[in-house]
Amino acid sequence: MTEQQPQSSHARTVPPFRADHVGSLLRPPELLAARERHAAGELDDAGLRAAEDAAISDVVALQESVGLRSATDGEFRRTSWHMDFIYRLGGVSRTSGTVEVKMRGRHGRTSFTSAGMAVDDRIRLDEPVFGPDFDYLRSQVTTATPKLTLPSPSMVYARGGRAVIDKTVYPDLELFWADLSAAYADELAAMYERGCRYLQLDDTALAYLNDPAHRAELAEKGDDPDTQHLRYIRQINAAIAHRPTDLQVTTHMCRGNYRSAWAAEGGYDHIAEALFGELAVDGFFCEFDDERSGTFAPLRFVPPGKQVVLGLVTTKTGELEDPDLLKRRIDEAARYVPLDQLCLSPQCGFSSTVEGNELTADDQKRKLELIVAVADDIWGR
Repeated sequence: MTEQQPQSSHARTVPPFRADHVGSLLRPPELLAARERHAAGELDDAGLRAAEDAAISDVVALQESVGLRSATDGEFRRTSWHMDFIYRLGGVSRTSGTVEVKMRGRHGRTSFTSAGMAVDDRIRLDEPVFGPDFDYLRSQVTTATPKLTLPSPSMVYARGGRAVIDKTVYPDLELFWADLSAAYADELAAMYERGCRYLQLDDTALAYLNDPAHRAELAEKGDDPDTQHLRYIRQINAAIAHRPTDLQVTTHMCRGNYRSAWAAEGGYDHIAEALFGELAVDGFFCEFDDERSGTFAPLRFVPPGKQVVLGLVTTKTGELEDPDLLKRRIDEAARYVPLDQLCLSPQCGFSSTVEGNELTADDQKRKLELIVAVADDIWGR
């Protein structure tokens, strides 16, 4: 967008906001030290909780100070963006096995290992997973809307596929999917009762399907890579179908994020028509920070009434983007979806796992400030 072009008609007063962010933030050194002491048995659970509370209070204040209208707890109580939730679902167990996740980054190929999981009983919600965590976040905000992030239902299946689901418990996968969506619906209802009005479902499974290599791996496991995204869309829709009208739900679809590395590449073309046309969320957080993310062309399938949050600011490096370039890229995206349906954010979280990406807290703050400034220039405050 050039300086001569008019602003959009208005800023947004409901989520997703014109300037928004994905959720996870860099853990401060004091919190990392407390986690280490806790793991070594030198700090009890109450001591760790107190350290988390203090760090979350500070990071909420940071988000509000830079002008963001949404605030998360930075996912500071989690080790991983998804497994801390999945392991607490009834019917899911942590196993002694490990899963290797292959990643790519600026420094070449890498990988990390994570504990395995098994579905060995009926999936259910025994208690609200992030209830007390959200309560504390809500108590800390003053100007921002508290935002809760959850891994999408897709991730429970994508983490291990059919191989980790006990066939004596679920001889028919249809029952597994029904139970899974019901458990998520229960979590959404519980969080709404606690005051949550902005919830985001994080999903790498959908974005991975855009990468031919990942589609090939899925086929080797016995799934159909041409239709798997339709299954994921159906189950997310089932999970959110009965949400209250004032609970705004978005989804974030990224290609992996671990210490500034990623797992998949490719534009949203493979899933775009069904994704944007059928997924019943209020907004889509999409990565568009570099060439591995493809073009804006898939956005032509976005229907009226849906917001697209353009992830144009990378969290993979500390280099600060040129605001004029960001405005030009937003203008490019507006060729496919009206400007009033667009927002701006980082392409992913800054710390999807406890280790964090390769940038500093000052870099993170500057990037959040940049997003707010550019959004204000385009849409007004």
